[in-house]
Amino acid sequence: MKAYRRLRGSVADRIAAAIDGLGIDPRPTGSVRLAGRDDFRIRVGDYRIVYAVDDAKDLVLIARIAHRRDVYRP
Repeated sequence: MKAYRRLRGSVADRIAAAIDGLGIDPRPTGSVRLAGRDDFRIRVGDYRIVYAVDDAKDLVLIARIAHRRDVYRP
């Protein structure tokens, strides 16, 4: 979550709003299941939020928040 802590202003606010929205709807319109994985991603401008959903526990686990050029790199 280092990348999130470094963000400033409206981008951080938009990411926080998107994360809050995942608590209401963990698979919002525009979310995409990642190929070969159980994770999903949503776009927030040039940033991506990669997350997993555990329906049995009603849990959304944020795996990564990063710029689109970096988010899929190991």
